[in-house]
Amino acid sequence: MTLRVAIVGGGPAGIYAADQLIKSETDVSVDLLERLPAPFGLVRYGVAPDHPRIKEIIKALQRVIAHPDVRFLGNVELGVDVKLEDLRQYYDAVVVATGAMADRDLGVPGEDLAGSHGAADFVSWYDAHPDVPRAWPLQATSVAVLGVGNVALDVARVLAKTGEEMLSTDIPEHVYQGLRDKTITDVHVFARRGPAYAKFSPLELRELAHSPNVDVIVHPEGFEVDEHSMQHIQKNKQSKMVLDTLANWVGRDPEGKPHRIHLHFLEQPVEILEDADRPGTVGGLRTERTELVGDGSVAGTGEITDWDVQQVYRAVGYRSTALPGVPFDHTAAVVPNDGGRVLDLDGDAIPGLFVTGWIKRGPVGLIGHTKSDAAETVAHLLATTTPTAPLRAPADVDAYFAERRVEVATGASWERLDQHEIALGEQAGRTRIKVASRREMLDIGSTATPE
Repeated sequence: MTLRVAIVGGGPAGIYAADQLIKSETDVSVDLLERLPAPFGLVRYGVAPDHPRIKEIIKALQRVIAHPDVRFLGNVELGVDVKLEDLRQYYDAVVVATGAMADRDLGVPGEDLAGSHGAADFVSWYDAHPDVPRAWPLQATSVAVLGVGNVALDVARVLAKTGEEMLSTDIPEHVYQGLRDKTITDVHVFARRGPAYAKFSPLELRELAHSPNVDVIVHPEGFEVDEHSMQHIQKNKQSKMVLDTLANWVGRDPEGKPHRIHLHFLEQPVEILEDADRPGTVGGLRTERTELVGDGSVAGTGEITDWDVQQVYRAVGYRSTALPGVPFDHTAAVVPNDGGRVLDLDGDAIPGLFVTGWIKRGPVGLIGHTKSDAAETVAHLLATTTPTAPLRAPADVDAYFAERRVEVATGASWERLDQHEIALGEQAGRTRIKVASRREMLDIGSTATPE
């Protein structure tokens, strides 16, 4: 008998789990349930538009979705359109793979002021996520980006580059207009630790200097490397490459370009300041100078600096969110699990319920880690799952959603939307132009021929 599996989440984690299942020796049928009308998760909605090379992974993911034993069911949200207990009627196992799209809290006063933004929200806006507002406030002169990962670099780069530079990417018109009309001239990126511990990838860092409109300024204050830093980079080739690049930029004279990205090390945010003239809004950032203490960590020095910035972007990491009916550890922001087997409050594995990806282990690691996550989870699923669902035909699932008038975006719907976006891009001499409206995405997907 064919094993029926529902995977909740159509991003890389869910698709890799589907790939592991269909490549196994078990006869299996997989439904990918995704709350958006389009698949691919953070690859579509978390990668900066001016990094199309990273999106090449979509080609491999698309091949999995196109497999005859895999069905894509988009515009379906767990807890809104279907309950977990209802899925149990149609599937022998459910795999949760919803990833991490929310911002981690920074934990400093002023974090909730208007003008203090989570990086994930800004990324969703410039990536044309259908569930975020069309407009984004970019009427500032100087802004702060807090964090030293690739997301922080993406945010800084997009804030600094001109709208015209971004026009060759897949951004739709409203994103272009927002970037075109922004007034930002200076973007300050703050790192709590020293330059040897920056989490940037070498390629991402070097790309900062590729814009003809952006000067990259590495400030010498705080650019310190101690013995522990040297030991760290000797063990980590990427960290050494990052440090070498930064060292070459320290003290370099700006070329007079209209926009600037400033990199500040050993500066710890302690408060987002309120604008005295505009109560409730950001009027600055207060940082404390830190110092290396010899073991890779830092300590505050008591030296305080107030920075004149009008917006703050917090790029200190993503976090997962709870799902209805699924156990959740709110402290670690993951689903409690043992190798992908979801655990109940007593620490016992819940039969037929599994988890994979960032919601399984936290938002760290690259695509390769997601693949190994999926392999571990699927191995447990196949070893412990037997056919138990009473309603086993795909048509039963379709009837359930039809009865509840859920407007499901199928794999064919996604193909039509995909072709439509590519056609829009071809008309403008671009690879693709994204459709941002959920309603429009669904309407295009239900149309036999793209307009």
